[in-house]
Amino acid sequence: MPNIKSAKKRVKVSEKRTAQNKAHKSALKTALKKARTTQGDDQAVMVQQAIQKVDQAAAKGLIHKNNAARKKSALAKLAQQA
Repeated sequence: MPNIKSAKKRVKVSEKRTAQNKAHKSALKTALKKARTTQGDDQAVMVQQAIQKVDQAAAKGLIHKNNAARKKSALAKLAQQA
């Protein structure tokens, strides 16, 4: 455990950010899974929502921009097939 006040704060902030990042990444994975598993008219809506989540994750630095581009490309292909 740190003794210096600023180090104690960094530990608390780091734990908070880690929890937020984990929640955002989990929401991203859920959106991607829903987009892949949904059928019919709902799939187009789910794909759009998943693409939006991917963009947000890339903007926040949760995933790399190339990873985001790859995921969006796969979602676009999925939307074309339906």
